[in-house]
Amino acid sequence: MTTAHQAGRRLEGAARKAADHPVLEKLAKVGFAARGVLYAIIGLVALQIAFGGGGEADKSSALQIVRDAPLGDPLLWVMAVGLAALTIWQVSEAVWGRPGVKERVEAVAKAVVYAALVFSMVALLTRNKAASSSDSQSQDVTKTLFELPGGQFLVGLMALGVIALGVFWIYEGWTEKFMKDMYVTGPRARGVVVKLGKAGYIARGVIALAAGALIGQAALTYDPDKAAGIDGALKALADTPAGPWLLVVVAVGLVLFAVYCFAEARWHRV
Repeated sequence: MTTAHQAGRRLEGAARKAADHPVLEKLAKVGFAARGVLYAIIGLVALQIAFGGGGEADKSSALQIVRDAPLGDPLLWVMAVGLAALTIWQVSEAVWGRPGVKERVEAVAKAVVYAALVFSMVALLTRNKAASSSDSQSQDVTKTLFELPGGQFLVGLMALGVIALGVFWIYEGWTEKFMKDMYVTGPRARGVVVKLGKAGYIARGVIALAAGALIGQAALTYDPDKAAGIDGALKALADTPAGPWLLVVVAVGLVLFAVYCFAEARWHRV
C-alpha cells in the first residue's frame, strides 16, 4: 500500500469519525428544528395570505422574519450552525451511509438545499444581504435557460423535474416512506408523527406541482416572468376553482410539516 493511499485511508477514517461524532448528531437535530421554524413561518404567512393579508411565503422571507424577532440574530446563527451540521451529515450519507443510488442522490440534493440555506443565513447576518425571493430565483434561472440553445426545451424539462419532485413528495407522504429513519418510541406518538408527516409531505408536493405548472406555462409562452417559486405557487392555489380554501389546506399542511420537523429533531436517525 502506497504512502498516498495510506494517507487517503487515514483521511477517510477521520472524516467518517467526524461525521459520526455525537456533537454533530446533536447539532443536526438543531438543524431539523431550524427547518421546522422556517416551515412554520411559511405556513403561517400562507394562512395570512389566504385570508386577505400580505407578505411573501417563502424561505427568504421567513429568514427575515426570524431576524426581525427579538434575539433574531443569535437565533439565526444557531439555526445556521444546525443546518450546516445537517449538510455535513447528508454529505456523509451520500458518501458512506446510503446503499442505493436513489438514496445517495436524495442525500446530495438535501445537502445542496441545506447548504444554500446556510449561505443565505450567513449572508444576511454578515453582509446584511437578504436572499432574493423564491419567485425571483425561479425567474432568473428561467431567463438564463431561455438564453441557451434549446432554452425553451430546457425550461420545459425543469418544469417536468419540479412536477416529478411534487409527485415524489406526495408518494412519500401517502406511502409513509418518510418514516424509514424515524425511531419513534410508543405507538401513539408514532401514529401522531405519521399523520403530521403525511399531511406535510402531501402539502409540499401540491406546492411543487403548482410551481412546476407555472414554470411549464413560462416555457410554453416563452415568458420567464410567469415562473414562480414557493410564494407564487401558493398564491396561484388561491386562484384555482377551490379558491383560497385550497391555500388554507396547504398552509395548514405546511404548519403540520413544521411540527413533524420538530419530531425529526427528537427521533430521526442521525
